[in-house]
Amino acid sequence: MKAITVVPGSPDQVQVSDVEEPTPVAGTLLVEGRMLGICGTDVEIVEEQGRGSPPPGQDRLLIGHESLGVVLDAPADSGFASGDLVVGMVRRPDPVPCSPCANGEPDFCRNGRYTERGIKELDGFGSQRWRTEPEYAIKLDPELGDCGVLLEPASVLAKAWEQTERIFGRASWRPKVALVTGAGPVGLFAALLGVQRGLEMHVLDLNETGPKADLVADLGGTFHIGDVRDTGVAPDVVIECTGYGPLVVELTQVVAPDAVICLTGITSGRRTVEVDTDAVNKAMVMENTVVFGSVNAARRNFEQAAHALAKADLRWLRRMITKTVPMSGFVEGLHKKSDDIKVVVDLQA
Repeated sequence: MKAITVVPGSPDQVQVSDVEEPTPVAGTLLVEGRMLGICGTDVEIVEEQGRGSPPPGQDRLLIGHESLGVVLDAPADSGFASGDLVVGMVRRPDPVPCSPCANGEPDFCRNGRYTERGIKELDGFGSQRWRTEPEYAIKLDPELGDCGVLLEPASVLAKAWEQTERIFGRASWRPKVALVTGAGPVGLFAALLGVQRGLEMHVLDLNETGPKADLVADLGGTFHIGDVRDTGVAPDVVIECTGYGPLVVELTQVVAPDAVICLTGITSGRRTVEVDTDAVNKAMVMENTVVFGSVNAARRNFEQAAHALAKADLRWLRRMITKTVPMSGFVEGLHKKSDDIKVVVDLQA
């Protein structure tokens, strides 16, 4: 079968080549790979030293963590059957395991020894067939079709919203106005899940190139460009999806009292700005502001995301996928055009 393999940090070492079929393991699902989503993590693995690591004893990593496939073969007692549309979960618990990993929450791993398919010490889903244990597979509504490849990024936002709502449980009031910063795939999923919660939704981006503004408008949200301090919005909740550090400081200055700011974005930049840290500290204390980070997702978050996608307008989800490339176009897909939202790989092309 064909697979996409890389040497992390060596862009000239990306290959689409013939590899061995996945090794049969008792109790696992055999899945035909259909689609593979590309995100910034893949770009970092290919282009940056120190990001991504092959399985022990291997020089190359079979890349890909945003999966979609169809079950070819499943154990009788697995809860899956041939023809099921499935997504594979990414993170696996550490071998100790730490307390969160032992309780099904490897996204909260305490010792950093977790592994991740297509990212850290485990081969990914960028192949024409792959295997996974049933406990790490999520069954999707078949009506989603190729849009099921959007599940993994949506699961990250399902966790972000879940954790945000837990923090709001500290008081009797509930948020009404939400702001999402960044209108890439992650930001648009943050907006979708916020709208599904009945919130007044605002989305901020640096530009309105491509379908971003229309996608936000079709959710019933308001699209803004430019400086967050010029929007006139005082949000109760913010889902920050850009990873731009100076923006985080600005957000603490514009949110409503008792606000919660969830950080989901990461950037490789090293920007420095002058900040009056005493003033920021005082404002956060006096206004009961919470700023926290959220990464990855547990099984329940994948299931939450699957429910959210099933509820969404399928036509809206299809517009999220702006480009589909064959396996040979993986490198091309790493470098999105200005009007691209989500680029995916057709693993059967």
